[in-house]
Amino acid sequence: MKSKTTIGWREWVELPDWGLRIRAKADTGAKSSAIDCGEIIELPGERVRFTVRLDRKQKRLLTLEEPIQLRKRVRSSAGHGHDRIFVETTLRLGHVEQRILVNLVCRKNMIHRMLLGRETLSGAFLVDSSVDHWVTPNKPVQIDSSV
Repeated sequence: MKSKTTIGWREWVELPDWGLRIRAKADTGAKSSAIDCGEIIELPGERVRFTVRLDRKQKRLLTLEEPIQLRKRVRSSAGHGHDRIFVETTLRLGHVEQRILVNLVCRKNMIHRMLLGRETLSGAFLVDSSVDHWVTPNKPVQIDSSV
């Protein structure tokens, strides 16, 4: 049996395909992973352009374009079904790097910009719900550009 990486209920994750570092909540109650998008536009050729909100104040945005990997009806925490678009990207958390599917959704009223659901967590991670930031520091590490 492969050993699993223990993570806290909230961690900083990297999405290197998108040049992105974002705080994510490990949500074992959610089946799929989700990222907060302000604008989602379907394009010809089964592609999608979407704008990721990097903070709650919506001042920092990142617009990306990816192939649509999946369309699926997802039930929200309130129990309502919504059709969602899924794209694929690379997730890096601690020493683990893996390809994941993430659904694009408006999470502007939520605290966390990204959720890591069971499909992402299972197999590679164990979540310690009593710990905030087990693998990554609580505050983002600043890179010294003067060196």
